[in-house]
Amino acid sequence: MTIHGIIPVYKPKGYTSHDIVARVRRLAGQKKVGHTGTLDPEVEGVLPVCLGQATRLVEYIQEMPKRYSGSFMLGISTDTQDQTGTVLEKAVVSNIDLPTVEKVFGQFHGEIKQIPPMYSAVKVQGRRLYDLARSGHEVERPSRKVTIYQLICTGFTPGEYPVVHFDVICSKGTYIRTLCVDIGQALGVPAHMCSLTRTESGPFHLDDCYTLDELQQVSEQQAWVDVLTALDEVLGQFPSLIVSVEDAARVLDGWPLRLENGPLSLYKEGTLLRVYSETGSFCALYRLGQEGLAKPEKVFRDVES
Repeated sequence: MTIHGIIPVYKPKGYTSHDIVARVRRLAGQKKVGHTGTLDPEVEGVLPVCLGQATRLVEYIQEMPKRYSGSFMLGISTDTQDQTGTVLEKAVVSNIDLPTVEKVFGQFHGEIKQIPPMYSAVKVQGRRLYDLARSGHEVERPSRKVTIYQLICTGFTPGEYPVVHFDVICSKGTYIRTLCVDIGQALGVPAHMCSLTRTESGPFHLDDCYTLDELQQVSEQQAWVDVLTALDEVLGQFPSLIVSVEDAARVLDGWPLRLENGPLSLYKEGTLLRVYSETGSFCALYRLGQEGLAKPEKVFRDVES
């Protein structure tokens, strides 16, 4: 039986996101498995893993904000911008305290620009940056815009090389390593990230996550239904539309829907809609077009809601 749904997995340190997908694929006994946002090997925390037709929702889950707690050290920079890299610079830190850090944090709210680190999977001229970095090449990288929704300093450990603890909510594509380095630059000192945990990814929190050991037990007991999040449960940001059983059959065949005036007339062209049968079954995602015509974006057959 093919499994359809999302499992929030707790990724421990020392594993790549691909390692987690491979483990879930083996435990579930099916090929169609994917994750919704890469975590570096030394980063732990929430990694939503999609199975079956839920893999078609990865793009929507990826777009949701993410939350992290972590720390960075002032006075030392590395080539990878984190604790795994080779030290590039050291500088004894003085005259930086908690109020100073909190003031600089205020500069990193809202939309900001980041230059992706060399040790990242971003492609420049068809090659991954980390491949270029490992071969000793550094290339110019275009900056890109990301959004910091919330950035809070949760602690400050003074010393020759002070450590700053933080909590951040950010948009897709934000490099927290780079954020730490940029904050260091704003403070006038080198810096590198020394720990990071993803505490939220879209609707999933740390408390929702299953460990690899727990999933091993789930596999042995074939109790996947107990840990799966249904496809439509991660799409709550989209308004819902309930159609008749007859129209639901047309939806499953990919027919467009003509929507009458009503609450849905308040939504703009391009809005995605969750479409349900009046029996409660999740059928599809439709996109609202001109003159109340909605067309299928994703249709989900044979998926229990």
